[in-house]
Amino acid sequence: MASTGMKAKARRGCGWRSSRREQGPETSTECTSHPPKAHCPCQIPSFPQRNSRFLFSSLITMVVEDSSNDGVRFDDGSSSTEEWLFHAQKLVPLALDKAKEVKGFPGRWKMIISKLEQIPSRLSDLSSHPCFSKNTLCKEQLQAVSTTLTETTHLAELCVKEKYEGKLQMQSDLDALSGKLDLNLKDCGLLIKTGVLSEATLPLDMPEPDFSSNMRELLARLQIGHLESKHKAIDRLNDVMKEDEKSVLAVLTRSNVASLVQLLTATSPRIREKTVTILCSLAESGSCENWLVSEGVIPPLIRLIESGSAIGKEKAAISLQRLSMSSETARSIVGHGGVCPLIGLCQTGDSVTQAACACTLKNISAVPEVRQVLAEEGIVKVMISLLNCGILLNSKEYAAECLQNLTSSNENLRRLVISEGGVRSLLAYLDVPLPQESSVGALRNLVGSIPEHSLVSLGVLPRLAHVLKSGSMGAQQAAASAICRICSSGEMKKMVGEAGCIPLLVNILEVKSNGAREVAAQALLSLIALTQNQREVKKNDKSVPNLVQLLDPSPQNTAKKYAVLCLASLSSSQKCRKLMISYGAIGYLKKLTEMDIPGAKKLLEKLERGKLRSLFSRK
Repeated sequence: MASTGMKAKARRGCGWRSSRREQGPETSTECTSHPPKAHCPCQIPSFPQRNSRFLFSSLITMVVEDSSNDGVRFDDGSSSTEEWLFHAQKLVPLALDKAKEVKGFPGRWKMIISKLEQIPSRLSDLSSHPCFSKNTLCKEQLQAVSTTLTETTHLAELCVKEKYEGKLQMQSDLDALSGKLDLNLKDCGLLIKTGVLSEATLPLDMPEPDFSSNMRELLARLQIGHLESKHKAIDRLNDVMKEDEKSVLAVLTRSNVASLVQLLTATSPRIREKTVTILCSLAESGSCENWLVSEGVIPPLIRLIESGSAIGKEKAAISLQRLSMSSETARSIVGHGGVCPLIGLCQTGDSVTQAACACTLKNISAVPEVRQVLAEEGIVKVMISLLNCGILLNSKEYAAECLQNLTSSNENLRRLVISEGGVRSLLAYLDVPLPQESSVGALRNLVGSIPEHSLVSLGVLPRLAHVLKSGSMGAQQAAASAICRICSSGEMKKMVGEAGCIPLLVNILEVKSNGAREVAAQALLSLIALTQNQREVKKNDKSVPNLVQLLDPSPQNTAKKYAVLCLASLSSSQKCRKLMISYGAIGYLKKLTEMDIPGAKKLLEKLERGKLRSLFSRK
């Protein structure tokens, strides 16, 4: 570009002429007054009119003359940051003067001029930053500004001379230029206000860049520059994340997360895909979930679920799976319309995506106030379908958990699951070597809404016995709870006993889980109300010892109230009373009597009377 001195020399003329070189599309300018191949300071570099959309991606070697006409040659490597600042400051008035000469396209040029007028203050703010000369980001930003100013002067020259190919083409070029000026102004502001410069600048006492400083600069590049430069930064960040994710997380800041979230809305599908891969890793790490949500990651993730590539959908689904563990975020997903796309992918996605979507919906279903919304979107039918034919075992497990959540407190949803054939699907899912809690829990929620004859015809009782014998601890507890709910009639109590559940419940009294012991004791108490079942309990050698152990008065033992009542029912048998005394029931019952546990005092008196009679009979 030329200074004021340059313009004077151009007016005098030095005999330069334009010619087209075969090796490139650009119009070169040769000066007859200067040595061959020397850079002529007499004019602004010009570009062909037919290629005015040329992207200024590479810097143009330029000369700026100072007031003494001593030229300074600019290029990417040799010029300092201060020289680039001086260069950009010289270009601003040239671009402004030329822009103000333009008569055509008044609206567009007025906007461009207003943006040009903001550049000097931004350059001043940038140059006053303590890290100005220490960081390559400043230099690159000044190069970008200089390139935009060069293009501004060039387009203004074309408009002044009316030497452009077409009006629509020039309008498009001016709109693109306005966008570049916006980007330059925004990036300068980011460098100054967001702390990017400080984060990405090597400390003075560090002679060589270490991983952290290099990483900070790479992360800073996500926030500034054009899309292609951000694309390169994303590629590099992906590589580094694969090599050393923990070190990346150690230097990550909220502004870095914000810039990544913004890239999820980039026009390039490739950038969106690579960005969501990084964000998925960040979400899975659990170290910046709050940042991700507060920076607005949910809406673009949902859009990727709807219309992203296969890998984009997968990574977005996994991200939502992790983030939806928070009830607040789960509500946000519902509020942003995420339920329908997630349900859709449960039906059409590949195995990993299907499982991630099912898990996300399971997490959302844990929030009571959104369950009706889920039902209205058709989640019940889809979860039952997944339970029947999910690609991965995880998908089936998540579907069962979702049904368990949905049926936990809403009678209408229970009826809906039953009407859609959910009971048969849950029972079929129980026919595995190690039944899990979720499916039994869902069944437990439903049994109270199923007629007794249907429970028998569907084969519920043998399945519950199978779970009590082979299920996980949580599944056994849920099965015992289900037995408590169905034993409302003598006939059902009889059938449960005949299904072989009583000895299995007695065994559960020995487990470490307080919750499982409590519900097993409660189920036994319900069953032994029937004489036939009571006889079976009395015959079991483990019944009395296990129940006596549950008389432990500690606050953590919530099974003691049921144990007292069970033992009271068995105390009609002299053999059982003797066993109770021999296993220390009297000592426990004295403490429970002091605690006012129902039935403890009466049972204690009964055992003590029996003990006295036993002593007198010996004499």
